[in-house]
Amino acid sequence: MLRLWRATINTRNGLIFAIRSEQAVREEIAALALSLPLAWLIGATTMRRIELIAAVVLVLVIELLNTAIEKLADRLTTDHDPQIGRVKDMGSAAVGVALVMAGLFWLFAVAERIGAI
Repeated sequence: MLRLWRATINTRNGLIFAIRSEQAVREEIAALALSLPLAWLIGATTMRRIELIAAVVLVLVIELLNTAIEKLADRLTTDHDPQIGRVKDMGSAAVGVALVMAGLFWLFAVAERIGAI
C-alpha cells in the first residue's frame, strides 16, 4: 500500500512539474478538458466517446514522455549535439503522429455523427 501511495505522489509531482514548465502540456490538458463534454456530443456510441477521449489522453501521455526526454537531454549537456537534437526531433515526431491520429479519430466521429459515412 505504501508503494502505491508513493507512486501516486510521484505521478502528482510529475504532472504538476509538467504543467508548470511546459506550455504544450497545458494546452493538451485544456484539450482534454474540452474533449470530455464534446465526446458526449459527437460520439455516436459509448465506445466511440471513450475512443475520442482516449485519443486525447494518448497525445498527453506522449507529450509527457517527450517532455521527459527533452528535460533529460537538456540536463546532459547545454552544448549543441546533433545526436541529442535528433532524439528530441523523434520525440516531437511521436507527438505529431499522435496528434494526427487523434485528429483523424475526431474527424471520423464527426463524419459519423453527421451521417457522412
